[in-house]
Amino acid sequence: MPKLSDTMTEGVIEKWHKKVGDKVKSGELLADIATDKATMEFESFQDGVLIHIGIEEGKSIPVDAVIAILGKGGEDVKAILASIPQTNAAVKTENKTVEVKKETVTSVAATTSKPAVSNQNSNGRIKASPLAKALAKEKGIDISRVTGSGENGRITKSDIENFKGGGGAKSNFVGVESYTDEPASQMRKVIAKRLLESKNGAPHFYLNMEVDMDSAISSREAINKVSDVKVSFNDLIIKACAAALRKHPRVNSSWMGDKIRINHHIHIGMAVAVEDGLLVPVIRFADGKGISEIAAETKDLGKRAKEKKLQPSDWEGNTFTVSNLGMFGIESFTSIINSPESCILSVGAIRQVPVVKNGAVVPGNTMMLTLACDHRSVDGATGAAFLQTLKTFIENPVMMFI
Repeated sequence: MPKLSDTMTEGVIEKWHKKVGDKVKSGELLADIATDKATMEFESFQDGVLIHIGIEEGKSIPVDAVIAILGKGGEDVKAILASIPQTNAAVKTENKTVEVKKETVTSVAATTSKPAVSNQNSNGRIKASPLAKALAKEKGIDISRVTGSGENGRITKSDIENFKGGGGAKSNFVGVESYTDEPASQMRKVIAKRLLESKNGAPHFYLNMEVDMDSAISSREAINKVSDVKVSFNDLIIKACAAALRKHPRVNSSWMGDKIRINHHIHIGMAVAVEDGLLVPVIRFADGKGISEIAAETKDLGKRAKEKKLQPSDWEGNTFTVSNLGMFGIESFTSIINSPESCILSVGAIRQVPVVKNGAVVPGNTMMLTLACDHRSVDGATGAAFLQTLKTFIENPVMMFI
């Protein structure tokens, strides 16, 4: 089992596409592996015969444990497993080999490269991932009726799961008590573990500030008239955070146990809700990027996050995180810090409210910001000063472009 993300400790075999005794070609799909971040298609890196499967579908197994062995077809599997120092403790995934009776058996390696996809041809063959095809068959869905959201119209697992044309289970009768026990996904397990550690381990405190959004609204409208990429309010907030972090580097810090690391680079994580939980892709060096560049990057990262196409380099290294629930109408909320970061910003909805301007009550637009801080590395005055600067940039967007 390869380590496919920085937080992965185990993986779940969602489905085997080959059985013991099957011939396997290099690049052929062997299995679907669910990690804490995504479900990845697991391919063979060489030709051979699948002589051993070490884990059943739906079962989890630790990183580096043996999940399968490829050979020539006549090897003694028991002897091979016995020759490994600890059975089910791992043939590493650097294409390590085990010598048995002068025949080489090579561990199967995972790849996060693009899966092989069937091409549309004159026979009308449907372009869909193997996982999507299997799920459609399981749900009784006519896959030809599904619109693909993947590259070149390719149908993905999420397309099948979100298909509304039929194949769903019937609802229970009214008055009958029932429930479904749903196994926690690898992503959900890691989210639970990491956030519990953060909430229990980091002394959180919260700062709230209301921001006037009238200038931000008019500035966004002006930008979108000339920009090739449509800019969202979240893009403006990310840009404003990057500019404010440059002025308040202690907020851009990490608690490292026996030291506080002041990060000189600004990598802003963008919380994205996905089917199984939450992913935080990263906009790197956000302070050095223009608003249109940030907008293009956030759209690409958000799309790939929902399609489970992010790679480890996309979600690692953030120094500050923005979580926005404004699009759901949430006025204000608090977030749990993504340790070892020191702070996370929660962004609420823009509300139309009466405000006082020049001594008169007039219609206005406001938004609530909540900054969660780790008191070990950031004090109240430091967090408050950051929020004041952030408020200034959001209420006067032209200032963050100077």
